[in-house]
Amino acid sequence: MELHAITATSRHRTDCAIVGVYEKGLLSSAAVAFDRESGKQLSRLIKQGDVSGKLGDTLLLTEAKGSAARIVLVGLGSKDKFGRKQYRKALQAALSTVKKTGSVHATSFLSEETIAATNAYYVGRTTAEVAAQITYRIPDLKSSKKPTPPPLKKLSIAVLGTTERSQAEKGLQHGIGITGGMSLTRDLGNLPPNICTPTHLANTAKELAKAHRSALKVRVMDQAEIRKLKMGSFLSVTAGSDQPPRLIVLEYHGSRSNTPPIALVGKGITFDTGGISIKPAAAMDEMKYDMCGAATVLGVFKAAASLKLPINLVGVIPTCENMPSGSATKPGDIVKSMSGQTIEVLNTDAEGRLILCDALTYVRRYSPKAVIDIATLTGACVIALGNQYSGLFSNDDDLSSALVNAGKRAGDGAWPMPVDEEYADQLKSNFADMANVGGREAGAITAACFLAKFVQGMKWAHLDIAGTAWLSGANKGGTGRPVPLLMDYLINHK
Repeated sequence: MELHAITATSRHRTDCAIVGVYEKGLLSSAAVAFDRESGKQLSRLIKQGDVSGKLGDTLLLTEAKGSAARIVLVGLGSKDKFGRKQYRKALQAALSTVKKTGSVHATSFLSEETIAATNAYYVGRTTAEVAAQITYRIPDLKSSKKPTPPPLKKLSIAVLGTTERSQAEKGLQHGIGITGGMSLTRDLGNLPPNICTPTHLANTAKELAKAHRSALKVRVMDQAEIRKLKMGSFLSVTAGSDQPPRLIVLEYHGSRSNTPPIALVGKGITFDTGGISIKPAAAMDEMKYDMCGAATVLGVFKAAASLKLPINLVGVIPTCENMPSGSATKPGDIVKSMSGQTIEVLNTDAEGRLILCDALTYVRRYSPKAVIDIATLTGACVIALGNQYSGLFSNDDDLSSALVNAGKRAGDGAWPMPVDEEYADQLKSNFADMANVGGREAGAITAACFLAKFVQGMKWAHLDIAGTAWLSGANKGGTGRPVPLLMDYLINHK
């Protein structure tokens, strides 16, 4: 879909105009102009009770009078509370209505409204994200006839002046890049695990590098090379699987070669049965999403390369399956990590940290400015924060604050959690340097404390995205989070 910002008034010709109405029938500024143009058609509908102004409610006028062939009137809720969340919900509802019509070109005038705590740049970016969400389709492996795509090809957003138009255009451009990365992340998560294997993730990384030859390099290491690196913790997880593991290393060079990179480390468990500590059958199919940390890293690299961000990035993705078999790691086994530290594996279903710890050790060779790992790590984080916020753990207050603020700006929130030494005491083992689990209490925190043992001396943050990377139920599917958060952090990184 083409996205543009315009400064035209209601005289702009369009197949469908999107205008708003607040609670108590208060028309938005553009709606007032369209109401005048149509001979008070909108006012009559409000008086008749056809429009309430409730946030997200829509009404389609198919025989509009004036410069628009159709008008979608969408509820904006309270004018005093109209912020980015309300804008997002209203635009999403309006575009869902538009795409059911024959409109090829739609123009949204919602962006002319005063939207609290935001600016034209973020309105543009949010618009691009909403448009991508509305048009996204899960990779279709059904044998039935494919649905006809909606005819909508172009979306314009109206702003009040030339300065705002320039800012909105930049926001749209960044939004298009970010949603391209989000779509890749969602696609990978939504693929079945017999297709999205470690090898598939590695091939996806190679295709990305091929598409951005001048800026992006990739190296894929096989099991023999992983063994040479002495990644015993990583290899313990893949011991029960017939699928070969891969260690994927990406480098994006957008700045001077001597500029330290920001490192992203993504958990890539392409299917997680729990291993010998096997999971219950209910909803185990959703464990295909256990590679969403890896998918996030690939999505961020795609977005960063497409936008030509002036930074250097390193991405490290350890990827494998966690399966039960005669050769699988057993509870009570002790493994040796790349760092030399030994780990007593008390629960083979706490496997994400076992592959991440070796990847975090590997990334030291790049002397990164900051390290951020992304992982669907613990069910405990879902219990703590639901699907609203990703869990954020860090050993650096400045990095933590930067990520929290990026999440707020991007509408992709992360909530700071503790990583105090008192929690790390739960990981003590009588037989090894540490255990891989610390009991039922504070499970998300002790998982982060485990990872913290491998990042001493580095500025580090851990994002637990178990509750935010995908949705269950009728809307089951990947969300593309936290690509927006990470991209906002990188775009604003100094």
